[in-house]
Amino acid sequence: MAIGEAGLGSARRGARPKRLEATMRGRLGRECVYVPSCRFGLFVALRHWCPPGGRVLMSPVNDDVIFFVVLAAGLRPVQAPLNPLDASIDVDAVPDDVWDSLSAVLTTNLYGNPDDAPRLREKCDARGIPLFEDGAHAIGSEVGGRPVGTWGDASVFSLSKHVGAKAGGFLTCADPGLREALEKTGEDLLLPGRLGAELAFAFRPYAEAAVRGLRLRSAAWAAMRLLGLMEREEIRMPLRADELARAVDTAPDLTAHDSWVRVDMHDYRLRSGPVRLGRIERKLDRLDEVLDTCRAGTRLLRSTPWARPVPPPDARQAPGAPADAPTSHHPGTGAGAGTGTGTGARTGAATGSRSGAATGPRTGSPADGAQGVQPLFRVPLFVADRDAAIAALARRGIVVGYLYDPPLDDYAGAAFTDPSPDPAGARWFARHALPVDPLRARRVIDVLQESGVRPAEAPGGLEPTRG
Repeated sequence: MAIGEAGLGSARRGARPKRLEATMRGRLGRECVYVPSCRFGLFVALRHWCPPGGRVLMSPVNDDVIFFVVLAAGLRPVQAPLNPLDASIDVDAVPDDVWDSLSAVLTTNLYGNPDDAPRLREKCDARGIPLFEDGAHAIGSEVGGRPVGTWGDASVFSLSKHVGAKAGGFLTCADPGLREALEKTGEDLLLPGRLGAELAFAFRPYAEAAVRGLRLRSAAWAAMRLLGLMEREEIRMPLRADELARAVDTAPDLTAHDSWVRVDMHDYRLRSGPVRLGRIERKLDRLDEVLDTCRAGTRLLRSTPWARPVPPPDARQAPGAPADAPTSHHPGTGAGAGTGTGTGARTGAATGSRSGAATGPRTGSPADGAQGVQPLFRVPLFVADRDAAIAALARRGIVVGYLYDPPLDDYAGAAFTDPSPDPAGARWFARHALPVDPLRARRVIDVLQESGVRPAEAPGGLEPTRG
């Protein structure tokens, strides 16, 4: 897309968005443009850098909304093979012919566990294609000694996750000379703010608090379902393949894909009003406090039996060892060990064990950054029966969200995406990962212990190839 192709649009910018941008610029050291949502910022980036018809490598364990944003931008999603223990892109498992066919790469940094951005940066540079980082879950995470979001040509962040504002985001760019063009492109795509939407945003926290306090969550869901307001009956939204095919034929076109892209956030492209911006500013000021609490919860959850899968029965005794001998330990292995740096990252590879990730102490985990434990947005615990674990938590009033099952290629099919060349890692992770809010770590641990939830067995035959 030519710079500023969407037109000049409105250049109106208030002082408050500028202050928000300055705060984020101080964190990342690069230009930041405030946007009403992460998904909107990603659409702007894709339209700016990628010609229609291009192919974008992405994770199949991802929000379906992001998949529809890629389609709305006129691009073809290409699903990547994943490391089964952190759902990061398995760089070495992507075939050369796939690399050579790409127009861009999009990371997910799922739950805050970083993708291997340094190596993906090298791959993209070698082919002259852009790298985009989705930092929605990873606003405080680091990889390769730098913050997530500073490796890509562009990155996007959500202010609905760690910040908890339920609105707003940032689009950042490595080249400061592109800031004005991206800002103007976004301005032209924005819709005018609405008083009703602003009032609803203002009163939403009080309504949600009342529902929780009166234990009316089930009744509220039932009422929404009765009124036809439920957009998701399952983890994935309905694909509506025939309608989607017609929308794809018009792409690039955000409006044609609006009924998919807006799910869970109907205000995603509305201009932010003063109430919204004020709440975002107050929440953003408390981000460091939230990140510290997330680190503590992440550390606690990583100490539990569910933090890594257990060895399968035939691997729990080392070959030739006495029946009562412990299985040997291999430092440097663990759930998703070594994400981002490329050192010690090959799970079980050093010993030749294809299930070595389940043995030994957890060191070099993706949840380890320059400040120690990363402030994960959700901590993936690995459970044998995820649905039973979710039900046990629900009985105690704990709702599990941010599930991405089935993987996108199984969900959408070959009509809308190129399937992963090796889908096993994504399927295992999507089925066994239980994303836990680190801010509720102690309560969740108590419920899982009392309910007798069993850890998942290590994925036999699945070995991440990074390293």
